[in-house]
Amino acid sequence: MVIKSLLAPPNRLLHSTGEILGWIQQCNKEVEVKVEEIPFSKMKSWHSETDGSLCHDSGRFFSIVGIDIRTDYGEKHHWRQPIILQPEVGYLGILTKEIDGILYCLMQAKVEPGNVNCVQISPTLQATKSNYTRVHSGKAPNYLEYFVNAKPENIILDQLQSEQGARFLRKRNRNIIIKVEEDIPVLDDYCWMTIGQIKELMQYNNVVNMDTRTVLSGLKISDYITPLDGLKGMSQLGKDMILSSQTNHSYVSTQEHLSWLTALKAKYDLAVDYCPVNEMPGWHKNEMEIARDDREFFRIIGVNVTISNREVASWCQPLVQPMQQGLCAFIIKKINGVYHFLVQAKLECGNFDVMELAPTVQCLTGKLFKEGVSYTPFVDYVLHVPREQVIFDTLQSEEGGRFYKEQNRNMIVEAGNDFPLELPERYTWMTLRQMYEFLRFNNYLNIQARSLISAISYK
Repeated sequence: MVIKSLLAPPNRLLHSTGEILGWIQQCNKEVEVKVEEIPFSKMKSWHSETDGSLCHDSGRFFSIVGIDIRTDYGEKHHWRQPIILQPEVGYLGILTKEIDGILYCLMQAKVEPGNVNCVQISPTLQATKSNYTRVHSGKAPNYLEYFVNAKPENIILDQLQSEQGARFLRKRNRNIIIKVEEDIPVLDDYCWMTIGQIKELMQYNNVVNMDTRTVLSGLKISDYITPLDGLKGMSQLGKDMILSSQTNHSYVSTQEHLSWLTALKAKYDLAVDYCPVNEMPGWHKNEMEIARDDREFFRIIGVNVTISNREVASWCQPLVQPMQQGLCAFIIKKINGVYHFLVQAKLECGNFDVMELAPTVQCLTGKLFKEGVSYTPFVDYVLHVPREQVIFDTLQSEEGGRFYKEQNRNMIVEAGNDFPLELPERYTWMTLRQMYEFLRFNNYLNIQARSLISAISYK
C-alpha cells in the first residue's frame, strides 16, 4: 500500500495534485489571518520575569530564556543567547487509510502565525501538550482521539525526534503515523492525498511544512517493497535510492559510524546553563525585541495573532525571527555503484546529546563568504555545482508556530567523479540504509537532515 501510495498513477488518485494546489489556494482565500508585531508588555497572558525571560502566565506552552554555552567545539567557545524552552512533548501525527487499495494520508491546510504564505500542508494532528490538554480553554484539536486511542497494531511509525538544536533547548516531538480501517469524516481544511503527492508538493517552495516533512522522513520506503510491487513506475534515481536503502555494501560500516560518533561526543564538551536574558553580552532587550547588537542570527519579537479557523481565534506569543536565510544541503556520491550521503556530526547548543547527524552543509548565508572565501566546508561545491547535478532545490519553511517567516534553501546535489572520498574529521559517508538505522532511534539525525530525507523522490 505504501508503494502504491508513492507511485499511484494520476488516473487512480482521489484528487489530482493540481486540485490539491487549488484547494490550498481556496483555503488561503477563505481564512482570515492577521499577525501584528506588538510590544512585549502588550502580549496578553504573557509576562517578563525579573531576569528578562518571557513566560506564559499559565506556566505552560513555552518560554524564552537565556542560556550560557561553553564548548571546545568550533571557533567560538563561549557565548550567551536566548532560546525556546518547551519541555513538553507534542504530537505530530498523520492519519492514514486504505482507499481503493492505495494508502492515503489525511493532511491539514494549516495556518501558523510565522508561515511565509499562510496555509501549508500539515500533519493531521499538530499540537503541543498545552494545546491538546486545552490550557488555552479553546477547542480540542481535530482527530486527537484517533492518536490517543491508537492500538499498537494500527501504528505504522512512532518515534520521539528532536527539533532545531540552535533554537530549542532539548525539545522533542512524538512523530506518529497510524492506519485506521473505519470511515473518517473529512472536516473543513483537510484533504486525502498520497505519499507520492506530498513528495511532489515538496518540489514547490513553502507548501509542505516542517512537521509533515519530519514525520514522513521516518517512513523507510524500501521496507514496503514486495516482489509483487517490483520497481515499476520508479525513476532511475528512485531505484538507486532503493538500492542505497537496502544494500549491506557501504564505504564505512555502521559499527565504524557508531564508534566515530561516540568518539566525537566524548571529544567535545558542551555545558549549557541558564543565565538572565538581561545579562547576555552582545544582546539587548527592549519593548519590541530581544536582539543581537549587530543584527545577526535572529531576534525575538512579540505578536498578536488572529486566525479564523484555529482552536483559539486570537492570541499573543513571542516568535523567533531570523535575520538571515539558511542553507541545508546533502552532497551524495555513488561509491562502488551505491549512493552515499555526506553527513556531518554537528554540535548545537540545544542538542540532547552533544552532537547529531546533520546535512553536509547547514549554515546561515548572511555572511557566508569572507573576502570571497567560505569557511563552511563544502558550501562552495554545493552552490557552484553544475545544474544537471542538482537533484533537489527548493525553499522550505521552518516551524511557523515558533519561527517568523523563516525559510531555508534545501538542496540535494550529486558529486562528480572527482569529488574526494577522504573527509575532514567530523564528516562521513553513509548509505540511506545506514541513515535509516540511526533514524529509528531518538536524537541521532537532526531535523534538517530528516527534512531532506523526506524530499527524496522515487518517481
